[in-house]
Amino acid sequence: MAKLTKKRREALAKFDRNAVYALPDAVTTVKEISMTKFDSSIDMDIRLGVDPRKANQMVRGSVTLPHGTGKTMRVLVLCSPDKEDEAKAAGADYVGLDEYIEKIKGGWTDVDVIITTPNVMPKVGPLGRILGPRGLMPNPKTGTVTMDLTKAINDVKAGKIDFKVDKTGIIHASVAKSSFDSEKIVDNARTLINTVLKLKPAASKGTYVKSIYMSSTMSFGIQIDPKSVSA
Repeated sequence: MAKLTKKRREALAKFDRNAVYALPDAVTTVKEISMTKFDSSIDMDIRLGVDPRKANQMVRGSVTLPHGTGKTMRVLVLCSPDKEDEAKAAGADYVGLDEYIEKIKGGWTDVDVIITTPNVMPKVGPLGRILGPRGLMPNPKTGTVTMDLTKAINDVKAGKIDFKVDKTGIIHASVAKSSFDSEKIVDNARTLINTVLKLKPAASKGTYVKSIYMSSTMSFGIQIDPKSVSA
């Protein structure tokens, strides 16, 4: 077993690894045990009682966090020339079509979100094998395939995040930065969790939310009592 560093021993002394915390207490604890010298991300891991292999139990969606993520989102818009001015005016970091499709085929994916319009999806579709595993593939369900580029870009810049249950039944999402006030982290986390609760598939039986953990970059995870989320 790897030897614990002094900082990790100090962090372990500040909480009970076997305890289940109310959401506000979990946020306070995560901020206290954050050990990085940079402004680390606050991450949520929500384990669901669903079978992602079945289409009728897939859980995916998007949510605009009330206080943003604290991260500057790099947005690529793939569109026809007549929509380029709108995308640029709305604040897209990269705008174009064929040249960026070729760059992506060459391995370039240095963006956080890709937004496109329905009329160019026949060109964008074949990029799925590259963009899909990276969570960058545009999808109408998450609002990233739309003719209203201004709204889509503004939503992303304002703190909209997409989430999707992975093959093990867990949703992973970053909801804030450690420098955020505790109240803002609580608001963001509660917004994400309540959105996930509303997306419960009708085919899901038994316990829907099995566990919720919060952590910061490189910190220990703190288990959250799901009942405290709606308190």
